[in-house]
Formats: sequence, structure tokens, C-alpha cells
Amino acid sequence: MSLVPLSRLIVEPLVRAALLEDLGLAGDITSASVIPADHRSTVVMAARQPGVIAGLDAAELAFSLVDPEITTLRHLQDGDAVKPGDVIATIEGPSRGLLTAERTALNFLGHLSGIATVTAEIAAAIGGTKASVACTRKTTPGLRALEKYAVRAGGGMNHRFALYDAVLIKDNHVAIAGGIAEAIRRARTGVGHMVKIEVEVDTLAQLREAMEIGVDAVLLDNMTPDHLREAVAIVAGRAITEASGRVTPATAAAIAASGVDLISVGWLTHSAPVLDIGLDFVEAATATEAAAKRIARAL
Repeated sequence: MSLVPLSRLIVEPLVRAALLEDLGLAGDITSASVIPADHRSTVVMAARQPGVIAGLDAAELAFSLVDPEITTLRHLQDGDAVKPGDVIATIEGPSRGLLTAERTALNFLGHLSGIATVTAEIAAAIGGTKASVACTRKTTPGLRALEKYAVRAGGGMNHRFALYDAVLIKDNHVAIAGGIAEAIRRARTGVGHMVKIEVEVDTLAQLREAMEIGVDAVLLDNMTPDHLREAVAIVAGRAITEASGRVTPATAAAIAASGVDLISVGWLTHSAPVLDIGLDFVEAATATEAAAKRIARAL
């Protein structure tokens, strides 16, 4: 499946908010006082450890929103694997703007690439099985669209995006509703025919009860691989089976071998380590020198 980029309408407000948080009311007083206004530089964003890239649109926007004269040349794309030293993009423009946008751009790129990287690790661990790795709603407030995009860049799938796009009946819903059967019945009468219904179960007995009524998907919570195999046999293709709980790159293969369709992993988005990406100085030039270079290239 090709990676479809997020709309700029989604990405730009998030990048603008991050820049405003950094610039405040006075802007970048360090760069404004230290760097001449006509100074231009060329820098590269380079990987300092192996991983998978995600978030280039956000990083590029950080630079261009600070100064439209800044240009970015991408050498890699979101979803590409990198090794230490790989140049991801070359950025050229006014030095003040480059320095002002640097941290915001790297924050987005490093965070989202970290998510893509750990997702790719899980995806590789379950390769050869029918299972796919999926994220959850355990995302950073305000950054869900970007983080779920990063999961896709790493070869994963997205679970529901929010409370509004699918029904997921969890243990507290069951307890308050008075049981699995009643919770499912209420869900069916409370939502439209286009909305999928999933129920979380902790035991095989709960699973059998859910399957007697019928649901679109079952979340098999914290089950052992042996119990998961039994659960898959009970479902027998009548619903999507999703395993969740205690998933690591070391345990993912055994979970996937049980025959489940999905493995959902919350820590992909809430605890993925940042991928170390640096902004490295290449050259500097005055505005006149930079213009001369551009004219020479055009000729």
C-alpha cells in the first residue's frame, strides 16, 4: 500500500502552533542579534542512527513558514530506511530562518521517525504471518494525525482515530452496561449501520458470549499465545481478531503465529524513542554570493 501524505490543512496548523510556542512575542532574539540579516547558509538533515523516516512535510513546513526563501531538497522520502550518515534533505536559505526553524523541524522529524522506526521493527518481527501491527489512541494530545501517519510510514496500520469513528466496547463499558450481551445490543441500536463494533474480552468465555451475538471484531486482551490460538479457532473467521497487551519485538512473532489478524501496540506512539537526526552546517554565503550561485546554476 502506498503512503498517502497528510493534507497540508492538517499539518500546517500543528507546525504553526509549535513555531508560535518557540517564538513567543519577541521571536528568535539569539539569531536576530548574532546573525547578519543578509547571511545565507546551506545545511543538511542527516541521520545519526538507523531507522525509518517520517515527518518530512512537517519539517519542511517549519522552515518555509519561518522564511519562504528557504528551500528544501529531499534526498529521501517518508517510509525510507536510513543508516548513520545518510543525508535526508538539503536546506538552503537565510541563516536566521534556518536557525529559528531548526529545533521545531527536528522535533517533528525525530519524533515521527522514531514512531516509524519502532513500527517497522514490529512489522519485521511478524513478517511471514498474516498479522499486521496497528497503533491505538494512546497518542500525544494534538499530534494524533501525525503520529498515526508515522505508524503507516513504518509499515503499520491505524486503529480507530477517535471515539467517533468506531465502537470499541471495553471492560468498563461492559461493567456499567451489565454484561457483554447487553453492551453489544445497546451499541447496535445506538449507532448507524456503517459503524463497526468491536468488543474487548479477557477470557475465552467472554469471547464465546460475544460470538454468540456477533460483532465485527474482538480485542483479545493480554492473552497468552496458546489462548490466542484457541480464540482464533473459536472465532473461525467470523470476526477480525486483534491481540493486545505485552507486545514487544521479542514477543510479537509468537503472538502473530497464533493466527490473529491484528496486533495493537500502544507504545508505538506513546513511548517510541526519538530517532537521532541532526542539522549539519555545510556552507555559508552572503546574499550576493548566493544569488550568483543560483544564476550560475540556471545557466
